[in-house]
Amino acid sequence: MLTNTRSDRVKAVRALSRRSVRSRTGEFLAEGPQAVREAVAFRPELVRDVYVTPEAAERHPAIVEAARAAAVHVHEVSPEVLAAMCDTESPQGVAAVCRTLDLPLEVVLAGLPADALVCVLTNVRDPGNAGTVIRGADAAGADAVVVSDASVDVYNAKVVRSTVGSLWHLPITVGAPVPEILDALRERGIRLLAADGAGTTLLHEADLTGGHAWVMGNEAWGLPAEVRDACDDVVRVPIHGHAESLNLAMAATVCLYASAEARRTSRPD
Repeated sequence: MLTNTRSDRVKAVRALSRRSVRSRTGEFLAEGPQAVREAVAFRPELVRDVYVTPEAAERHPAIVEAARAAAVHVHEVSPEVLAAMCDTESPQGVAAVCRTLDLPLEVVLAGLPADALVCVLTNVRDPGNAGTVIRGADAAGADAVVVSDASVDVYNAKVVRSTVGSLWHLPITVGAPVPEILDALRERGIRLLAADGAGTTLLHEADLTGGHAWVMGNEAWGLPAEVRDACDDVVRVPIHGHAESLNLAMAATVCLYASAEARRTSRPD
């Protein structure tokens, strides 16, 4: 059992809380049983090490068994060591060092179906919002999530936790400038729908047939005019009550589910 909170291994894992270290090593830390379970189940080839306390090993034996079956190194650690490794105060007894999983934009677009559903995050800065949008995209059956260069790092610990494992379920590409993303999607034949409170098209009026991408803006200022103008339509989620607006994650999930339902009814049985 690893018990020394000042060991080089512990320091190296803890250092993954810094974006510069994640970028240099190509690794990040997934914390909590749900995230580690999904990583081991869906992308075990990307899991380098699993760290688990004795109590968590007894509580989540399936995670330990799956990791070992996939030839992933499993290390038993004291609760103090795990706390020293992790970003959260209560890491729930299990964490995993994983290799980054994003793919180049052209690779992701090449694998899309004709009626692709894509979510584009432009200048999204809040980790919780970004992670929740990825989770919502996964739940709605989206084919990919595209995260622009000015957005939060998807390997930020809070983003990873907020995806609740969905990070490993669908293709993700990061780092391209917004104009490049929009041009690449359009060349692939994917229509661009800007989700913005300034839209004149209401969600229930929008054409959600065929391949399309929802373009989501910054939490505070939404989408700039040049991005809205570059899209094929600007769509607004109607507010029927007294709420001023929906936050980014809520609006994205509503839009994605509307598209999922349109695609479900248009596909042959």
